[in-house]
Amino acid sequence: MDRIGIMGGTFNPIHIGHLMLAEAAGEALSLDEVWFVPTGYSYMKGNRPSLEKMPLPGERLAMTELAVQDNARFRCLDIEVRREGATYTYETLEELRATYPDRKFFFVFGADCLYTIENWREPGRIFDACELVAAVRQGASTEDMQEKIAQLRERFDARITLLPFRNLEISSTEIRMRVKEGRSIRYMTPPPVIDYIEEKGFYREGKRGNEND
Repeated sequence: MDRIGIMGGTFNPIHIGHLMLAEAAGEALSLDEVWFVPTGYSYMKGNRPSLEKMPLPGERLAMTELAVQDNARFRCLDIEVRREGATYTYETLEELRATYPDRKFFFVFGADCLYTIENWREPGRIFDACELVAAVRQGASTEDMQEKIAQLRERFDARITLLPFRNLEISSTEIRMRVKEGRSIRYMTPPPVIDYIEEKGFYREGKRGNEND
């Protein structure tokens, strides 16, 4: 049975930290592939007016495809971009399980989400559909995390693994701000993504878009 990592997010834009985490998870968990799943319209992010030109879901998908194209283990799925209305993680995971019953799925996310996942839509169905992999910053105390994991296991029979990951101070928010200010984003995201951002004029003053991180 193939072992598949799932990396979800708005990827607005995708950056080196996302790619490094996917690579680390692939190595640590012996994953056969890592699938990137850009969100469509996230119900948790909402649609907040923005003065900057923001990419539409299909354009965030295009940036993600450009970022992963040179890694044979990475794939990019349009499953959430194609879905109408709000995007829910449990729906995506259940659809993937139904479509690929011969694969085992690992949902990779930041360890901070351990404390909020109970507030996500249908958390029990998320835990039923996959094993969770929580990326922990290097040097961070895991005592509270282990306690939270024990609670989630008790309540949901959750399968959760902690994945130590290096501290990397980079974010999509910072990239957007640097573009807006006319500063370099070299080495923060792959060159094809930078070219695409420049070509489309994203994150500069404009009339289109809603802010999603």
